[in-house]
Amino acid sequence: MYSILKNRLLFHRLNNMTQTNFKPLVHGIVDPATWTVTYVVCQREGGACAIIDSVLDYDAKSGRTSHASADQVVRFVHEHHLQVKWILETHAHADHLTAAPYLKEKLGGQIGIGARITTVQQVFHKVFNLEPEFKTDGSQFDVLLKPGQPIALDDAVGEVIDVPGHTPACVAYQFGDAVFVGDTLFMPDVGTARCDFPGGDAKTLYASVQKLLSLPDDTRLFMCHDYPPTNRPVAFESTVAEQRAHNIHVHEGVSEAGFVAMRTQRDATLEMPVLILPAVQVNIRAGEFPPAEANGTRYLKIPLNTL
Repeated sequence: MYSILKNRLLFHRLNNMTQTNFKPLVHGIVDPATWTVTYVVCQREGGACAIIDSVLDYDAKSGRTSHASADQVVRFVHEHHLQVKWILETHAHADHLTAAPYLKEKLGGQIGIGARITTVQQVFHKVFNLEPEFKTDGSQFDVLLKPGQPIALDDAVGEVIDVPGHTPACVAYQFGDAVFVGDTLFMPDVGTARCDFPGGDAKTLYASVQKLLSLPDDTRLFMCHDYPPTNRPVAFESTVAEQRAHNIHVHEGVSEAGFVAMRTQRDATLEMPVLILPAVQVNIRAGEFPPAEANGTRYLKIPLNTL
């Protein structure tokens, strides 16, 4: 009976710390090569933290990887005496490679991604004709996260929010009043994510955006990327109120039909991301490289005339 009562009290305490009733500390590290922002989020200095959307440096000309961006994260974690509990991905990125395995080796933590990554793996297993041993069950990741699933940091609890549309596996992470939206939204003067990748859908993205914009006005929204116009510096934090009022693609008053028409027309003009071919192959493996071939070298594939 004591253990049951103790568990109920613990659940009550954790439940009271969820959603918007605490203000986490958030530090963003910008990778200028890919315009990606990696976040370290914690409840307090010296406590547990989550790393969201890390970057492995990749030189497309030589095929070499390095760790300058990830090492900035490592230094920040050490300087602030944090303990890494989670290394989270908002989705399988097409514009940068993840440094999740490197960070796990250096700092510990569990690598997590939305549970529908299995759908993305199934699609790209066929696109790249991957080795028969490649599993499409998500087992490359430590944890497959479902909508509403809690993510504990000390005595505060975050939550997984399902936001498909850009890809079918996109999720956002809410810690207190801060939501990490991945590619679902950009800064208001940039707009929203493209929906023309396999499994993407503009109507679905519209619904996901409305879910985010139904949060309280002062909820902080943190973008995975910024592609700033020439008249302002890089920025990656907005609020629900700002997005509702000013997002150029999906501000208040934009209908679903209007958004789908705009997004479909715009996506038809966009080039593929520079790093999509290496990025997807690595990111659906939770950041690991393909197995070495008989000569000891690992290779990435370039399918011709398919994407």
